[in-house]
Amino acid sequence: MHKVRFILNTSLFISKPLDTSKLVEQSFTTSAPSNIALVKYWGKKEGQIPANASLSFTLQNCYTKTKLTCVRLETSNNDLDFSVYFEKQRSQSFEPKIAGFFKAISPYMPFLAHYKFKIETENTFPHSSGIASSASGMAALSVCLMQLERALNPKITQEYFIKKASFLARLGSGSACRSIEGPVIIWGKHVAIDRSSNLYGIKLPCELHPIYNNYCDSILLVDKGEKQVSSSLGHGLMLNHPFANERFKQANHHIKTIIEALKNGDLKSFINIVESEALTLHAMMMTSAPYFILMKPNTLKIINTVWDFRKQIDLNLCFTLDAGANVHLLYPQSEKMQIQEFIKSNLLQYCENSQVIHDTLGFGVQII
Repeated sequence: MHKVRFILNTSLFISKPLDTSKLVEQSFTTSAPSNIALVKYWGKKEGQIPANASLSFTLQNCYTKTKLTCVRLETSNNDLDFSVYFEKQRSQSFEPKIAGFFKAISPYMPFLAHYKFKIETENTFPHSSGIASSASGMAALSVCLMQLERALNPKITQEYFIKKASFLARLGSGSACRSIEGPVIIWGKHVAIDRSSNLYGIKLPCELHPIYNNYCDSILLVDKGEKQVSSSLGHGLMLNHPFANERFKQANHHIKTIIEALKNGDLKSFINIVESEALTLHAMMMTSAPYFILMKPNTLKIINTVWDFRKQIDLNLCFTLDAGANVHLLYPQSEKMQIQEFIKSNLLQYCENSQVIHDTLGFGVQII
């Protein structure tokens, strides 16, 4: 059986030479949401190329707001001049990651060398705790940069703007390419999905069943501290993982089956896939070399309490996990009152400072 090869054509994202003299100083502000993967991306190839396709819900209330101030330089500077402020404080710890991002995108935006930048950013949720803050942060910054490109070249289309923003965001953080649009995004080339790409995310190419309108995601903050192992390191451990190939096959199969559940409103199938994906993600962590665990004891207590609740009451509550200890609880809007009461009565005891974020499906970035 021959492997299918996917050609990566990145040349269309290289901007033509632009006249920077007409824009001396300007600021752009964007808010970009986090997203929660239902079918997980874990393992990547060179250039932030995913080892398997993934599918995510875009969130609404968990977002990063970024202001990018651009000041034109007298002479261009290939070593980009920038500073980063996180929640109003200078954050030099973020700057190496941003420097790497600028280096990765500079071939596609050569005009950046003519500016120095001030990046001011803040989250509505805890940073580095498994709620994809790098995804929302890189998505917000990428859209700000695309606003700069559009200011220099007003002829670019909205379709190109969105596609290139997702392409750029991916180079900063793989899952960031799924935070540009919503409510359901697919990233990664899949033989069964037209227009799917390893280079950027695309919207679900079919109509979403009405049961998923305003679908809820309550995020239980089990541990708001930084993860012991970063997602980047975790992805790297998939390179020689003994179960990697079977995992990638499973994920691509789950993409097809969950799309059917999203089209026909089959919540039982949806729940089975989502929970299986969450546990498989953490199983890959626990069986890598070196192995590690990001779940906490209270993560498992929440999962078991949810399972007990489902046995007793016929509601469509399920959990998923990102690369961290926090638990995302997904459920239809029609069951919101009962389930949020259950969360309050039975699950807040397992959260750090009884903290929970109630969110819903969102529709991507907002230019402010």
